[in-house]
Amino acid sequence: MLIHRDLTQLPAFKRAVITIGTFDGVHTGHRHIIRQLQQAATACDGETVIVTFDPHPREVLQPGSNLVRLLTTLDEKIALLSAQGIDHLVIVPFTREFSELSAQAYLEDFLIERFKPHTIIIGYDHRFGHNREGGLELLEAEQTQYGFSLIEIPQQIVHDLTVSSTKIRKSLQEGNVHLANELLGYQYFLEGTVVHGDKMGRKLGYPTANILLPDQRKLIPAQGIYAIRVHVKDQSLNGVMSIGTRPTFNGSDLRLESHIFDFKGDLYDQVIKVEMVNYIRANQKFDNVEALIAQMDKDSAEAKALLR
Repeated sequence: MLIHRDLTQLPAFKRAVITIGTFDGVHTGHRHIIRQLQQAATACDGETVIVTFDPHPREVLQPGSNLVRLLTTLDEKIALLSAQGIDHLVIVPFTREFSELSAQAYLEDFLIERFKPHTIIIGYDHRFGHNREGGLELLEAEQTQYGFSLIEIPQQIVHDLTVSSTKIRKSLQEGNVHLANELLGYQYFLEGTVVHGDKMGRKLGYPTANILLPDQRKLIPAQGIYAIRVHVKDQSLNGVMSIGTRPTFNGSDLRLESHIFDFKGDLYDQVIKVEMVNYIRANQKFDNVEALIAQMDKDSAEAKALLR
């Protein structure tokens, strides 16, 4: 997959079949659209082009609202789309100026001029241009003049896409990673750099890898204990993860701490990927360290059983 970030340096696409969206999570609904894209490109011997935006449009249009919680960072989204076999990914820098293009200018100066599309695949309710004044009706009115085909994504599929994204976020925020993973079509993951903590886990007999996420907009699942699969270098290892503030020690800052079973070594400054396989329990405050260790033993046994 070729990645393009500069709109002034786009190649001459071969019969571009394009679709436009945020594609956050690249979940099962998105992959349905991607299959349509690929089928249309095969039919016309063209190239698949996905157009997405960075930063997320809501961050520009509603600054400071703290609404955006991403299922995938930009780098994660790129990797997931690349795995789908897309030919081109165009990452449009979303700015206030871009948002203020009229619908006609968006169509002529952006879509037609930049992509010369053979086919546009778009949702029935997709809106574009200043004040969302453009939509399917404008594309239908102009398609003969500009010579592109139009494929409408029907209402039910668009509705399912919206429901999927909302359901995935809600499920993760409730700790229901099983449902989230089903809707995603893969296991939700947190990827980040292992940083130094206070070594408390090591003192308890459960050394942990504390990860720092590269993008603070990444959605962190509900606080609690999880069965996880950790990818580090070329290894895939099982473990247990705590997301929380360590109430037994009266902590206040949120920590992402992974204990990897049967692992010995130094992971500091390395990037690891933690897949959330299943939720085990909510966090709780224990009366003493001995009670905490006893519970950690039970958590590890349950995680091992879930991951078997």
